[in-house]
Amino acid sequence: MKDIAIRPATIDDLRALTEIHNHYVSHTHIVFDLEPFTPEQRLTWFHEHSSGGRYRMFVAADAGRSVLGYACTGRFRTKAAYATTVEASIACRPDAVGMGLGTLLYRTLFDALAGEDIHRIVAGIAQPNAASNALHERFGFKTAGVFSEAGRKFEKYWDVLWMERPVKA
Repeated sequence: MKDIAIRPATIDDLRALTEIHNHYVSHTHIVFDLEPFTPEQRLTWFHEHSSGGRYRMFVAADAGRSVLGYACTGRFRTKAAYATTVEASIACRPDAVGMGLGTLLYRTLFDALAGEDIHRIVAGIAQPNAASNALHERFGFKTAGVFSEAGRKFEKYWDVLWMERPVKA
């Protein structure tokens, strides 16, 4: 894709990353947070998802260095036995959806993780979300199960589709 750079996220991206996340908090059911965040409130999240090794974050930026989207992996669960499973997340600015950024971001992220001590990558996707389901399927994710009515937002209960793949799909 012309004039799009995929690069590791930096702390300077935190404001843009927070704005992207907040759009989905305020306008969609696909993020189960109920209130928007300030960049300062997202600082711990940023460090947990961009510390290197198993936990990485990449951004897609245009020629003007504006962040258009991100993909990251973070801890799946805190118990030590889960250490080799990571949870993947991905989001794009609303005006950048459908540009192929998800494919570029996930390709870069999963290539970077190939040498890490990771056995499984999982993703929880609030339903319905056909675009995210299809993206994950293209990257070799298979359905592991559905948690029915797992979250309540906008006075409605939403299912979460859980998908998984080996690190080397």
